[in-house]
Amino acid sequence: MDQLLAIKAFSRVVESGSFTRAADSLNMPKATLSKLVQELEAHLSVRLLQRTTRRVTITAEGREYYEKALRILHDLEDIDACFNSLRSKPRGQLRIDVGGSTARDVLIPLLPDFFARYPDITLDLGVSDRPVNLISDNVDCVIRGGPLVDSSLIARLIGHATLITCATPAYLKAFGVPAYPDELRNGHRLVSYLSPQTGKPFPLRFERQGEKIEITSAHRIGVNESNAHLAAGLAGLGIIQTFNYSLSSILRQGEMVEILHDWRPAGYPFHLVYPQNRHVTQRLRVFIDWLVECFPARVAGEGKSGT
Repeated sequence: MDQLLAIKAFSRVVESGSFTRAADSLNMPKATLSKLVQELEAHLSVRLLQRTTRRVTITAEGREYYEKALRILHDLEDIDACFNSLRSKPRGQLRIDVGGSTARDVLIPLLPDFFARYPDITLDLGVSDRPVNLISDNVDCVIRGGPLVDSSLIARLIGHATLITCATPAYLKAFGVPAYPDELRNGHRLVSYLSPQTGKPFPLRFERQGEKIEITSAHRIGVNESNAHLAAGLAGLGIIQTFNYSLSSILRQGEMVEILHDWRPAGYPFHLVYPQNRHVTQRLRVFIDWLVECFPARVAGEGKSGT
């Protein structure tokens, strides 16, 4: 038995909650991974995992072994990274999860610079507005906007975006230009952004000179994906509130018009998030540092042509 490989296999099952996902992430057949875990249990003479047809759960002994084994794996990665950094640039694969419009308009346009600096790193981007489980989905880190709700995660603030309220010229000609947020409750059609997690619409937020207003009127259409949400606004279906980084060329070309400019809410925070127990590899560390350097200006809508 290759005990180190068996420890890696067992740890990945614990983190992903599935033999199938663990095998996929390690690029090995499921049968091979299962055999490694069985051999490790036989070597230790202890049951590490409880298996049923529907789920895999870790035993108390397995939890204790996992926590100690994780320290060994982290120490080995640190040793490798220390020596590799002396003779080579960071290399390997990173799995990053990011929302739809943030990927399209912010992260992906920046990536040529990242790959120019770190040509030996490969990225797998999971692009979706739906939240992922950083552990079970085996993701290295997540880029997300909004307030943080999970204190068990490590978060780095990487910038603020501006929320802009807008509609097409045709819509405003038909329904009028509101001068005050409360006017949106009377006769206007809203295109709501729905929480991908709960399905509930996010309120439209407004702020001026300390006064804060939230509009939660019934919407004509709700959309739970950021690019489709913008498309609904461009189709003239109603008023939307979305990020300036997606709107710069659209506003410049006159396809949509900003309204209630004086009522723009405070900057919307974006964070890079990863689990506390996730070892920060050299490749993840350089990605974080690069993102902290390059992301803030782009998410703020700076550095784009015509802005």
